[in-house]
Amino acid sequence: MVEVDDNLKLQMNNFMVSTVSQGDIMTLDQKIYETVDSIKALKTKREFMLSFASDPYGFVNKWLISQSRDLKVMMNIEGDPEEERKADFYQKDWLKEGSADIFMPRFSNAEQNWNEISELDS
Repeated sequence: MVEVDDNLKLQMNNFMVSTVSQGDIMTLDQKIYETVDSIKALKTKREFMLSFASDPYGFVNKWLISQSRDLKVMMNIEGDPEEERKADFYQKDWLKEGSADIFMPRFSNAEQNWNEISELDS
């Protein structure tokens, strides 16, 4: 077997040894890391959306259970899962007040925006 000089191999070796190219390698390595991280985030988001699309009711139900459990752990609260499973638990005054605080500003802005649009059409 006869060995032939490979110019590309020589150029690659010189590139790897060069201190200038080390900075380029580090920059490219960082870009690869960021790209892989972005791909992972997009994959997680896609799985989230597919799960919601395939069974919206079940997804929201599981999500609410998970959020409730996380809140109890963070606040060090012990609740009664059997009571929380029943509809009466969610008809209490504190829930209605909280819902109003969340949704009313959104609806009032929507009505105001609708009125502004209607005036423009006139």
